[in-house]
Amino acid sequence: MARRDEYYNKAKQQGYRSRSAYKLQQLDETADLFTDRSTVIDLGAAPGGWLQVAAERAPEGRVVGVDRQRIEAIDGVETRRGDLTDEDVRADLKADIGEADVVLSDMAPNMSGEYDLDHARSVHLARQALDVAREVLTPGGDLAVKVFDGRDLDGLEADIEEAFEYVRTVRPDASRDESSELYLVGKGRMTAPIEVGDELTVEITATGEEGDGIAKIEEYTVFVADAEEGDRVQVRIADVKPRFGFAERVD
Repeated sequence: MARRDEYYNKAKQQGYRSRSAYKLQQLDETADLFTDRSTVIDLGAAPGGWLQVAAERAPEGRVVGVDRQRIEAIDGVETRRGDLTDEDVRADLKADIGEADVVLSDMAPNMSGEYDLDHARSVHLARQALDVAREVLTPGGDLAVKVFDGRDLDGLEADIEEAFEYVRTVRPDASRDESSELYLVGKGRMTAPIEVGDELTVEITATGEEGDGIAKIEEYTVFVADAEEGDRVQVRIADVKPRFGFAERVD
């Protein structure tokens, strides 16, 4: 039996609206996207196969699907009808949901049969998803986006990497053998106002559990070795994580 038929038939038997549901299952198993309480936004979500999987894997969270097409109701899922290129649609999404833990996009262009054009259009859609992720993801949140392989892939991956702790490339087994599709997974949304190597002067306002001094830079927490509450010290940033960083004294 061809793999295409295997996943198509499984989707029918198990009640999923599309065979792509198995791609998201495999992405989660590879990249650890969901927790029970995740807030998830699925872009271009019709007909809803990914929404079904997200609702299963974040049963105590919030799952929201957005598409220009109408999405038939799914238990435990909210849907929005709108075009992501419309700034008002994106602003309303942000205002309603606040911060999300995961942004998903399985969007694909209408196929023209001209590979370079289809690839470029897929990159454009992926960049739309990245723009949404930059606006709504909580620090440490994840992005998973589909794109067709091609010459613009490296540039897209570099742009995602700038916004996240790291990027993974995943090709789910459920993708068709002949398909050039792959998924870029940005792990750990970075919103830190500092970068590794920065040197600055900070005030130590508290002491952490391990004895390090704690400084705040625009509400971002930095742990400073060999510093005590009340110190004002010059530091060099040694490591940056989504929610906190580490620094060494240089004074």
